[in-house]
Amino acid sequence: METTAHIDFIAAAYAAAVIVVAALIAWVALDHRAQLRKIAELEMQGITRRSAAAPGRPTEQAAESAREQAKA
Repeated sequence: METTAHIDFIAAAYAAAVIVVAALIAWVALDHRAQLRKIAELEMQGITRRSAAAPGRPTEQAAESAREQAKA
């Protein structure tokens, strides 16, 4: 049996795997940039993250934001 009998299939499988992994990496990187952009827009509007508040007591603005999100 020749060792190169299935080389085309093996090369295609590796190529497909590389393409899929590269696409996933690109998708995650683009989504990360979009999420950072959304966070920046919200912070420009004055909406802060609850994690930025003092420990144990959220700010009034964060509490109001949480109430708005609960309604939606």
